Amino acid sequence: MSRETIALKEWAVAIRALAEGRQIVLMRKGGIVEETKEFRLESPSFWLYPTYEHQKRELLKEEAQPSLAETLEGWSPLADRAEVACFAEVAADIEVTSQEQLDRIRDYHIWTDRFAEERLKWKRQKPLHVLLLRVYKLDAPVRVPIMESYSGCKSWLSLEGEFTPGSMKPVLDDDRFELQVKRIEQLLAD
Repeated sequence: MSRETIALKEWAVAIRALAEGRQIVLMRKGGIVEETKEFRLESPSFWLYPTYEHQKRELLKEEAQPSLAETLEGWSPLADRAEVACFAEVAADIEVTSQEQLDRIRDYHIWTDRFAEERLKWKRQKPLHVLLLRVYKLDAPVRVPIMESYSGCKSWLSLEGEFTPGSMKPVLDDDRFELQVKRIEQLLAD
């Protein structure tokens, strides 16, 4: 995959929370069809590609549930294009192995404790990757064709076709971002 077009698939509602500065956290274990059967950080920076199929209202905190409805407005499973609006750089990839660690960062993401617990317990022998992301929002989202190769439970894809993003700005200023990184890293430290 080309670094210029590598993208990480993520729930559209989570990308929205990242784009609005409500969180800098993503939790990953890997997709069912990953070659390695586990999550691997394929690139230190990537585009965020929105997915809609597996989002579940009951796995979002109550205050995040309205955002799910808003992300689903106008979306159709028959759509032929997706909107890529964010770029991310990984500030930290922290391997988490205990529920206690996850409980300490519950205030820093939109998911319920049940969601975090299910992510941790799935493939129990593998750690959960908590990614801390510096997110940049494009001034104008890029509409990309939805390709058959993008489907399936996998984390990474290479954006195909014409992909020419314009300018973008960081969602959080340097000070706010660094403060959140430090707090979350401290909370996750054993």
